[in-house]
Amino acid sequence: MKSLERIREVIKRLGYTPDPAAQALAAGRTNVIGVIVPSVTNNVFADVMRGVYTAAENTRWQVQLGNSRYSPLEEERLVRTFISQRPAGLIISGIDQSEETRALLQAASCRIVQIMETSDRPLDMMVGFSHLEGARAATRHLIEMGYKKPGFLGARLDPRTQRRLQGFRDVTREAGLLDATRIVTTPQASTVTLGCMLMAELLSRAPDTDAILCNNDDLALGALFECQRRGIPVPHDMGICGFNDLEMMAAAYPSVTSVRTHRYEMGEKAMQMLADALNGQEPSEPVVDLGFDIVVRQSSMRDQNT
Repeated sequence: MKSLERIREVIKRLGYTPDPAAQALAAGRTNVIGVIVPSVTNNVFADVMRGVYTAAENTRWQVQLGNSRYSPLEEERLVRTFISQRPAGLIISGIDQSEETRALLQAASCRIVQIMETSDRPLDMMVGFSHLEGARAATRHLIEMGYKKPGFLGARLDPRTQRRLQGFRDVTREAGLLDATRIVTTPQASTVTLGCMLMAELLSRAPDTDAILCNNDDLALGALFECQRRGIPVPHDMGICGFNDLEMMAAAYPSVTSVRTHRYEMGEKAMQMLADALNGQEPSEPVVDLGFDIVVRQSSMRDQNT
């Protein structure tokens, strides 16, 4: 024991740090958990990362973050970079990797968790929810509240947005309420200002629109501001529903209905699943569906008797 203490004292005095490359060569992998998300500024993914870091705290695993910026090519580059560093595991957003990226991940000698969505084709493990079903439930809510002419606002048009739009289309078609002129989308990145612009475009196309499902909360807040600027009463003449249920939805006036997604729990669960698997404890279910909740607030609580 005394010898070990003397060795530690010498290491500390010399400022020696282990060479991770040498460690990886000896052990076959590093203690790195690579995490690839499409944005580091979006609050959705900030919440995910909080969960990852919480679960990694006080463990031997070191989290390294990569930002793909919604680019499939950048995602592939990041996967190649991480794999070359022999990580213990990878956490990657979504289920729509390119063929090249999917092949890289399938051949990787590390454990993998896909997050933010679920499917029946996991690369290894998966934690998320159904964006399609979340949008369907939100659209049904608007119709059940008495709105007859619902529309949809969407931005960026990444695969998750496309699934939400499909959910809206499914339910409005079933109800006989689908009108393509009430669907306004753009490949631009979401902002509150963009939400104002898209709402203005929707109202110019279909001024009798009486409800909207927004692809995310930024757009929903912008839509609310545009309605207020035009003197359109919310929720009496316009119902609004967002997606993700960020903090600002409850703070807005009127407060805004939204689809709550369990982002922090996704990050935390993904990291826990990786750590358990690396310790030899395989998950009982490789695909974990955390579901969603429709958080009903003032923006869609229409008096159906009026």
